Amino acid sequence: MSKVIIDLSHHQDPSKINYDELAKHICHAIIRTQYGSKTVDKHYKTHHRELRKRGIPTAAYAWVRGVSENDMRVEARDFWNRTKDLEPTFWWLDVEEQSMANMRAGVKAYVQELRKLGAKKVGVYIAHHLYKTFNLDMSDFDAVWIPRYGPNNGKPNENSKPAYPCDLWQYTSKGRLPGYTGYLDLSMIISDKPLSFFTGEEAKVQGEAGKVDRKKEGPFKDVPADHWAADAIWKVKEARLMSGREDGTFAPNEPVTRAQMASVLARLLDKLQVK
Repeated sequence: MSKVIIDLSHHQDPSKINYDELAKHICHAIIRTQYGSKTVDKHYKTHHRELRKRGIPTAAYAWVRGVSENDMRVEARDFWNRTKDLEPTFWWLDVEEQSMANMRAGVKAYVQELRKLGAKKVGVYIAHHLYKTFNLDMSDFDAVWIPRYGPNNGKPNENSKPAYPCDLWQYTSKGRLPGYTGYLDLSMIISDKPLSFFTGEEAKVQGEAGKVDRKKEGPFKDVPADHWAADAIWKVKEARLMSGREDGTFAPNEPVTRAQMASVLARLLDKLQVK
């Protein structure tokens, strides 16, 4: 079996995990920090520490339970404060429960607070049967993760893939991997995003001088290197002022194009002498 992505919580007791063995069979782990604000995962720091020791990049997730927009912001702050020192590669919101009437507005408030605090990549795990009901604004997220099991026999079933656009597919809750005797949730990438997008390796590579040849590579998939606004887009993207998904797979809903907005922001950066 090729390496997979797993998610862990305190339901997977570290005392029952052989991290050396488990690490050989996974490429990434997404670890729960909290269930709402009041329940803090007992083992999240241990999972992060032990897997990272063995070269496995880790992300974080929080089960969303806010009962109002303000409560959602409180949960976001708790998630941030409990996790920021770990510097997860991604911040995932686990949306499986209708905790307030307008989940779209509540989750948006949660994401906005996380980004304000400094979260760079925010994703959503959304229950398949609630996708339409909650009607979340998917433009708020850098990636989407959906569970859909089908036979749920530990293996991916092509006929059970999510019916909605997503990047990660959690295909079973009854996966088995060496290193742990219990069941594990197993996920795989089904979009064109590379693993490095989720593990942070992509950002490291692009951040190194000389790694990106801007004469050959554009700032987004749909913006080539010779585009008239390419230089401006590179500048504001690196300053983290550009909205939308970093890989350009999605066009944000601004009233102007990204190219036009980038040009305006680039001029502002020049005036402010932001480098």
